Amino acid sequence: MNRLGIILGGVVLAIIISASTLFIVDQREFAVIYALGEIKEVISEPGLKAKLPAPLQNVVRLDRRVQTLDSPESRPIFTAEKKSLVIDWLVKWRVVEPKQFIRNNGVDLRNAENRLSPIVQAALNEEVTKRTVGSMLSSERDKVMQGVIKRLADDAKSFGIEIVDVRIKRVDFAANITESVYRRMESERKRAANELRSTGGAEGEKIRADADRQREIIVAEAYRDAQKIKGDGDAKASAIYAEAFGKDPQFAQFYRSLEAYRSTFRSKTDVMVLDPSNEFFKAMRGNSAPVASPG
Repeated sequence: MNRLGIILGGVVLAIIISASTLFIVDQREFAVIYALGEIKEVISEPGLKAKLPAPLQNVVRLDRRVQTLDSPESRPIFTAEKKSLVIDWLVKWRVVEPKQFIRNNGVDLRNAENRLSPIVQAALNEEVTKRTVGSMLSSERDKVMQGVIKRLADDAKSFGIEIVDVRIKRVDFAANITESVYRRMESERKRAANELRSTGGAEGEKIRADADRQREIIVAEAYRDAQKIKGDGDAKASAIYAEAFGKDPQFAQFYRSLEAYRSTFRSKTDVMVLDPSNEFFKAMRGNSAPVASPG
């Protein structure tokens, strides 16, 4: 019985010693071995590892995955034209030198992020102040991000980290100038609209004036042609009348008298007071009726 107890005690002791000396390193982390408060070794390879039991040696684990640092607050940045922009950004980083990182920041990643955030903001300010609003909104955003990465390179080495990427998430005008920008854009659009309306009105007047001029020309030419045709017709009619009346003068005189009567007595309400012996009634009295010309 005593022998079994000794064996069981030895097994328990072996387990306790193994638990204090053996540990597993995950592939997503660094294992830092401390010996009496100093960094003894940094293990980056995953697997089962051994150390001296506590308190001779202790193990601290440090995440080696890529971390994301978002801009803590949106601060306005002035561009080259002194325009205020609000820029949201993020930084991707990871620990590459565990000893350097721990010496500068301890084992808490938040300490590094708190120190890194103002450095990123300062680097971004320096890049933005060299550029215009138009370039920040379109063509040079990638150049700004690359410039920030280069500016962070030295600080990143002192921190024991690597800057994997820098991204600008949003670029917008500051709230105090957004309204003025909108008003200026609105006034510019109204001015452009008024210019288009003025140009359209002028073109419309020009078209209407040209149409009126063409109408007057067409009407004048038509009237001229009509008068010419009418004159030719009257001339031909007069020639025909003259030729016809020349063959029988008495009939011509009688016909003219009838035409005079028709014109005079056109309305039943017309009243004329004349002497019956007047020359005007000669054809009615019959003494001037046309007679057949001798053959």
